[in-house]
Amino acid sequence: MRARVVSLILVLPVAGCANAVHLQPAPAAPDPVCAAVIQALPEELAGLAQASTTAQAAVAWGREDPITLRCGVDPPPPTTDRCITVESGGSSVDWINPEADSPLIPDHADTEIGSWTFITYGRSPAIEVVVPAAAVTEQPDAVLVGLAAAVQRSPADRFCLTATDVP
Repeated sequence: MRARVVSLILVLPVAGCANAVHLQPAPAAPDPVCAAVIQALPEELAGLAQASTTAQAAVAWGREDPITLRCGVDPPPPTTDRCITVESGGSSVDWINPEADSPLIPDHADTEIGSWTFITYGRSPAIEVVVPAAAVTEQPDAVLVGLAAAVQRSPADRFCLTATDVP
């Protein structure tokens, strides 16, 4: 009887994590700003419910082909990659959208089946969002609007430039 109880106790914690989305934590995940960002994230995004992950300062929405967010990734350097400015609630967040062959694309972004990666520009700690094609029916960058209020908790010190910003 005692052996059964022990084996049951050992199995339950493992079974509870079976549905978690597997992600690697970002290098600066322990940053307190990441905790503030994670706490402010919406419970639902693009019609998908928030799901647990295996990494600190990371969130997923949906279980099959989930949208993922990791706080604490390395801030990207100045780049010529496409920059998207998302305005929400009177303020804005700049995101870069690296090309599929960029070293900024994380391992969990499946570029073969179609996904988009967005990384905040000018914010530290930086935040990465991966949007699989299967997870959205609209424009992939539309999910960034739903994240703007939370992401703004990571302070901005640089901003994207447009062609009209350069003399």
